[in-house]
Amino acid sequence: EVTGPVTATLYVKSSAVDTDFTAKLVDVASDGFAQDLTEGILRMRYRDSQEHANLMNPGQVYQISVDLWGTSNVFLRGHSLRLEIASSNFPRFDRNLNTGEEVKFARHYVSATNSILHDTQHPSALVLPVMPK
Repeated sequence: EVTGPVTATLYVKSSAVDTDFTAKLVDVASDGFAQDLTEGILRMRYRDSQEHANLMNPGQVYQISVDLWGTSNVFLRGHSLRLEIASSNFPRFDRNLNTGEEVKFARHYVSATNSILHDTQHPSALVLPVMPK
């Protein structure tokens, strides 16, 4: 059973000055049926503050936390847990054109090459509140 707040702690880098990282927690049944449980997004320009934009330095590694909010789910026997990481979840969340321009004025876009690092120096992880039986 997973009950409570869920967070994805990620070490990321991008070729762009701004991009999004989305995370989705999914319960996958043995027959392949997938049920979304909870999701979250972090727009990198607002990684430090929702009030003040801070663009990225392309290629620099950042440690971020994507808040997937709270959930409660009992995983049935044979089910598995899937974490989906992406840089867009449109139309659920607004598009990010990766330019750093204000969204309401943005007219151009750039393709971003985004990476998630996962090694001993960059321990990206899913933080789950697992309840004891």
